[in-house]
Amino acid sequence: MTIRVAVADDEAVVRMGLRALIEREADLEFAGEAGDGAGALDLLRRTRPDVLLLDIRMPGMDGVDTLRAIAADPGLAGAKVVVVTTFAVNEYVFAALQAGASGFLLKDSAPDELVNAVRVVARGEALLSPAVTRTVIGRFAGHGAEPVEGLEHLTPREREMVAWVATGRSNEEIARELVISPDTVRTHVSRAMVKLRARDRAQLVVFAMRAGLTPPA
Repeated sequence: MTIRVAVADDEAVVRMGLRALIEREADLEFAGEAGDGAGALDLLRRTRPDVLLLDIRMPGMDGVDTLRAIAADPGLAGAKVVVVTTFAVNEYVFAALQAGASGFLLKDSAPDELVNAVRVVARGEALLSPAVTRTVIGRFAGHGAEPVEGLEHLTPREREMVAWVATGRSNEEIARELVISPDTVRTHVSRAMVKLRARDRAQLVVFAMRAGLTPPA
């Protein structure tokens, strides 16, 4: 299956580099580019890419505001966005995840990491590097658990799976850790997402952090 990828960044050289990276991959197709948030919204509506690579710092409507606009538009429901930025600042990471980003990478990531991020997010998973996961964990360190609507409806096994998801591991990695099948992990995670009304796996990570869920030692 070909994955259609769009790019939104205010630097032409960055857009050029990402386009070249996308076009060299047989399973990826470049869907278009934009230089700001408003252009990104227009691009999404016109081309309906599978994944949008979005910069955070842009003039006018920045990346976080663009993510919020995407989430508020029923016509763009299901849009998958990977934030690609030079800024690994806590406020940007958490705000982007809260606003709907499915992944978060730094621009100096290796090309293979960027390509992998597109593929992972396109199949419905979250892409959070260990550094980003630590940043999100740090956001809640020392704050204690916060109420999360729907948490009381989770089974013990579902709570455990949500806690593992919050470590940034994939279903396959969780399955290996627990010596169970990836399908079993996927089933429990999917049920937890429905009960918590999580938009996607990245939002599930945020919910787990807010609730103070951690995997059993």
